[in-house]
Amino acid sequence: MTNKIALITGASSGIGEATALILAKNNYNVIITGRRESKLKEVEKKISLESDSQVLILSFDISNQVSCEKAIDSLSEKWKNIDVLINNAGLAVGLSTFQDGIVDDWERMIDTNIKGLLYISRKVSEIMIARKTGHIVNIGSIAGKEVYPNGNIYCATKHAVEALTKAMRIDLLPHGIKVSGVCPGMVETEFSVVRFKGDEEKASKVYQGLTPLYAEDIAEVILFVVSRPPHVNINDILVMPTIQASSTVVFRGL
Repeated sequence: MTNKIALITGASSGIGEATALILAKNNYNVIITGRRESKLKEVEKKISLESDSQVLILSFDISNQVSCEKAIDSLSEKWKNIDVLINNAGLAVGLSTFQDGIVDDWERMIDTNIKGLLYISRKVSEIMIARKTGHIVNIGSIAGKEVYPNGNIYCATKHAVEALTKAMRIDLLPHGIKVSGVCPGMVETEFSVVRFKGDEEKASKVYQGLTPLYAEDIAEVILFVVSRPPHVNINDILVMPTIQASSTVVFRGL
């Protein structure tokens, strides 16, 4: 049986890396993308050691439309028939009130979280439409369902992902393409380090005194979502750590 092909964006670390590993272990050949080629090569090595699946690296900036389109257009016949697209690339930058926000931070979040998802999904959906099959999984967030203090623009981008997931599901329905949303709560990855612009001490305090979700937890959920039979689609799934009841209610000490 020929392995299916999964493309995972933002696969150089965190949820993207964990998803690439678990899919490879479950007989998917994986295309891993991201800006940090050296990190992608490390992920490629892990996959090769832990599975028999094949790996292809595409290193480009997903927020750049031209680079994104060139990357997909460069795929050989062997790799172009993508069965699953995991839209994982995303980030939060800064944690300030709207009125004190830094416009460059806003642009980074909008360009990656919304535009990047649009650029890659448009190109890959063309392939899926031609084949009348495919599955797109958008990684959202509790921030796409609730708004929390100082989360303004990041929350807005994840609300956009939530809306796009619903809209894409409607538009791609006649073409036999599934669209799912996986929305995590607090996950310990590089997320907070990026948000606090490299301040690891500040980032580590986010997870002190609690047990958050880990990248592998979300990867297992993604595997479940993409492995349902053809007649089943998981439209939306919200995954929270036990210590978190909402975007703002967290109990430290469990």
